[in-house]
Parts: sequence; C-alpha cells; structure tokens
Amino acid sequence: MRLLKPQKLNLGDKVATVSLGWGGAGDTGIKWRYKQGKKQLEEEFGLEVVEMPHTLAGSEFVYQNPEKRAEDLMSAFSDPTIKAIFCCIGGNESIRMLPYIDLNVIKENPKLFVGYSDNTVAHFICLKAGLSSMYGPSILVDFAETGGIPSYTKNSVVQTLFASDPIGDVPVSPTWTNDLFDWRDESTKKKKRSFQPNRPYEFIQGDQAVQGHLIGGCFEVIETLKGTSLFPDLSAFQGAILFLETSEVQAPSWYLEDGLRNYGTTGVLNELSGIVFAKPQHDVFYEEYKAIIVKVLAEFQLQHLPVLYNASFGHNEPQCIMPIGVMASLDPIKGTFSLLEAAVN
Repeated sequence: MRLLKPQKLNLGDKVATVSLGWGGAGDTGIKWRYKQGKKQLEEEFGLEVVEMPHTLAGSEFVYQNPEKRAEDLMSAFSDPTIKAIFCCIGGNESIRMLPYIDLNVIKENPKLFVGYSDNTVAHFICLKAGLSSMYGPSILVDFAETGGIPSYTKNSVVQTLFASDPIGDVPVSPTWTNDLFDWRDESTKKKKRSFQPNRPYEFIQGDQAVQGHLIGGCFEVIETLKGTSLFPDLSAFQGAILFLETSEVQAPSWYLEDGLRNYGTTGVLNELSGIVFAKPQHDVFYEEYKAIIVKVLAEFQLQHLPVLYNASFGHNEPQCIMPIGVMASLDPIKGTFSLLEAAVN
C-alpha cells in the first residue's frame, strides 16, 4: 500500500484545530481546557494554532451540523497556509460527515492530519484519498494535560511530525494514568493526574520477526465503518500490521470477540503480517482481551501471527503516534516494535 506522505512541520507553521466528532471544545465550562491545550501546543512546538469557523461552535451545534464539520475539514485541507490539522477530541458519530466529504480536496492538498478515537473515520477518509495520516494525540486530552504534555507524547510528536528521519524503536510508555477528571468542575483546573509504572510490551503469540505497513484505529469505530465506502478492500491489509485499541467505553469481551471474528470471516486476518493491540484503557479487561485475541486467531489457524499487546497509543495517556501506511517491524524475540521509515517528507 503506497500512501502519499505529508510534509513535516517546522517552527512557526500555522496549524488548524477541528471538532469532527464531539464539539465540547466550545462548550462553556470546557473551553478553558481547549485554551490550555492550544497554549501548550504553541509553546512546546513553536506553532501558530488557529481554529476553523466551527471548531468552537459548541457540542449542540456540532452535533446538529455534520456538514459544517466536513466543511471545516475540507477548508483546512484546501488552505495553503495551514500545514497540519489537529483534532480537538473524538466523539461517536463523525461518520455523519461522509456525504459532505470531497476526496479530491485531500488528494490535491495533502498535509498532516492528527487525531484518534472517533477521528478514525477521518483517518479512513485520508486513506481512501491516498494520504498517510497520524493516529495520535488530541487538543483536549494529551496537549491540554495539566502540568504539561507528557514527555513520552512530546517525544513522539517531535520524531513523527517534525523529523524526516526514520523513527526507529517505539518503546512502551514507562508510565500510564487512569485518572479521569470532570473538566467542568472548577476544582480540577489545576489538578494534575497521577501516573503509575506501566507493564512492558507483551508478545502474546508469535516467534518470528515480521514487517508490514500500519493500518488501523479505534476498534469500535472501525466496526461502524465496515460495509461503508470507507472500509478498505483486502488488498489494503495484505502484509499489513493491524493496530487496534478500544475506547473509554471499554468494549465488553463478547463485542471484541465478535468483531475480531468478523475480521477473520472476511479474510482480513489471513492477509496480515502482525497485530499491535493497545493497553485497554484503565487496564479494564486486560487479561480477558488477551485470551480472546488468542482464541479467535486460533479459529483461523493463525497461532503463528505475532501479536504485540499493551502498546501506548489511542485511549492511553501518555500515547505515541501511529502513522498509517508507514512500514513497521514486530520482533517477538527482542520484544520490540519499530517504525522503519519516516512518517513525513
């Protein structure tokens, strides 16, 4: 799968923020959080951050107007002064933008797109347009972390978005947090989340090193894409390393099992070189998910397929960036996950 790589970021570049799912960034009581994330993104990376017309329109307006969300996304891609697009946060129904998307706008104006969770929809839009996009941190969560952006996330942003050298080894984050604060509560504005030691990577099966291009996103969101014009055909998965993560909804074990089995019955699993699965948020169903993955793969005689577990992306803080389309390596013997090339030009 050959995707066009976007241009890297440089100091002073103008980047845009968008609300493609939930529009809470503009809600009274939460807008402070957006401003904090914007400020830290600007100060840490030397960027000029601007909003699109409806980024801060509020959750009710954003929900009622999926065409305006699509309009913001199309405008951000078509504006030559904007070098990258960052999502404010996820949501759960950005698929409603699909009728208003013009893939040619993206094809003709390739640039960095960064987000996760429900923004998996926009990543698959970029994929359909032939553009490599960056499954990574959001304004309201990672960039707005009280006390500063975690170093693990910061390092991944620098290596992935600002450098045109091969990224190399991607370690698991040494820490993680399961603290959840109500952003509308005034008392949480200066409260820092506590971080605890993380587990190491686990290879739950496989004994041979493999390589393949990355493709994936949020498990629950991809389920909503199956059967739509955005879901890729089997050729996109040929030789790929599929990366999956579950959201804060914490998909029950049976839902993960049914979804993975669907990947098998449709032939996707048999095309893969490997799988990278993120730490389930808050460690919920940690052991159950491992058992389900092994069980379903065995149903399709894929006991040899390398599966890396407990990776630090998606609904994890801190998190790294997973650049879609970039060649990666999984080595069960060394216990490593590496990105073999740069994500940007």
